[in-house]
Amino acid sequence: MSQQQEIIFVTGNANKLKEVQQILKDAPCTLTNVALDLDELQGSSLEAVATAKLKQAVVQAGSGKAIFVEDTALSFTAFNGLPGAYIKWFVQSMGLAKIVQMLDAFEDKSAQAITTIAYADAEGQTHVFKGITDGTIVASRGPTDFGWDSIFEPYDSHGKTYAEMDKPSKNKISHRGKAFEAFKSFLQN
Repeated sequence: MSQQQEIIFVTGNANKLKEVQQILKDAPCTLTNVALDLDELQGSSLEAVATAKLKQAVVQAGSGKAIFVEDTALSFTAFNGLPGAYIKWFVQSMGLAKIVQMLDAFEDKSAQAITTIAYADAEGQTHVFKGITDGTIVASRGPTDFGWDSIFEPYDSHGKTYAEMDKPSKNKISHRGKAFEAFKSFLQN
């Protein structure tokens, strides 16, 4: 795909939109945004959650358009992957301090940050891209205005949480950055 194509990103999260725009700034596409009210499939398969949201988005936006959704999870090793895709609801319901406290009884504070992108091209073919970053859950450090960034410290962040990192540094190592680099590579080829 060498020519510029318009791709719709379905999100109502302004911070996520800014981050994705930065990551895809040199991709061969024009990114537009629409916030659609999509039902959130409940399940532990991140791919199933993302593709279910994508199918709804295609119906609402109309066929023949390139469109994608992105779903992010935070999976604790001590909890066999939970809260996973439910992390957004945990943050809204409990707050960051209580999420950190959930691991107090466990020695293992390791976690994985995971982004799954489900993309439908203009012909309706579905493609899935995933990015994973390993790290640990820590007491909140840095700004708390972007989800759980202040409690996740990637192993390769030189001791900083996502919230303490500048955006370009974060995007190089983050789960979202990795998933969108794979997506961008797909678009370029």
